[in-house]
This record gives sequence, structure tokens and C-alpha cells, in this order.
Amino acid sequence: MNAKIGLLLVGLVVGALAGYLTRPQAAEIKIGDFSLEVQGDKPAGTNGGSLTTGQMQHIGIFAVIGAALGLGVGFVAGRARA
Repeated sequence: MNAKIGLLLVGLVVGALAGYLTRPQAAEIKIGDFSLEVQGDKPAGTNGGSLTTGQMQHIGIFAVIGAALGLGVGFVAGRARA
């Protein structure tokens, strides 16, 4: 059981890191309740600044995929031992 949780956490971290490194360039303009976000097709550089909503969703999707893959590998490894 511990291997599954460990691989789940490793997959979550690796997925989040991959999502962060491949996040799209984006600019977000907020005026009151109005929000406009424009994204490019190239990965964002390390210019700093806050993450936009789209970038956070991108990172979250990658983290969930990584966690699912890690959990899947944990189950496969558990079956191989039994």
C-alpha cells in the first residue's frame, strides 16, 4: 500500500512540474468582473509574474495525469509482487 501512495505522490509532483515547465504564454487583463485572457502557443519563459487561470488549469491537468500514471504504476508493481 505504501508503494502506491509514494508513486501517486511522485506522479503528482512530476506532473505538476511538467505542467509548470510547459505552461503556455498568457496575458490576463482584469477590470472589475470582466476578465480577458490571451494565450500563445509557445511555452512561457521564466519572466516571473503571477500565473493566469488558464496556466493554473494547465498545471492542474498535468498534475492529475501524472498522479493517475503514478497510481497505475503502483498497482502494476503491486500485482507483480503478488
